[in-house]
Amino acid sequence: MAIYFYGADEVPHGCFSNFSDHGLDLDGRWWPTSEHYFQAQKFIGTRHADLIRRARTPLRAAELGRDPSKPMRRDWERAKGDVMRRAVAAKFLTHADIRGILLSTGDEEIVEDTTADHYWGRGRTGSGKNMLGRILMRTRGRLRAEFDEASEARSGSGRPGR
Repeated sequence: MAIYFYGADEVPHGCFSNFSDHGLDLDGRWWPTSEHYFQAQKFIGTRHADLIRRARTPLRAAELGRDPSKPMRRDWERAKGDVMRRAVAAKFLTHADIRGILLSTGDEEIVEDTTADHYWGRGRTGSGKNMLGRILMRTRGRLRAEFDEASEARSGSGRPGR
């Protein structure tokens, strides 16, 4: 069975949305949401990026980030996956409550249930790439491994030779 999410206000999985009200510290700055960070990275090093960071809502950050009159960084198509991975990882490392929700999903598939986006979500046909869902699942696996190792180290039951 898969876990579908979309809106930031959905309980309990709305925290998987980039619009969820969970700020993060990344690249030496505080970002109100992962959406703010993601959209600003399209214009890294410009005044427009800072305007996006200071947007009052994640929706406004998204609108500013999609402004066709502003020149986007040339490598955006290559960089966007890494930018999203960094934002998602920072968000779930920062907030223990939502980290617990992500880890509680076990090995379930996580799917961004949007008909409008075939890249980040499942898309209109359901055959989209679901890249945000994949990043969440990869983050879940890394967090699980990281916290399992930390727990082993604290209990002194780490494997020999480490």
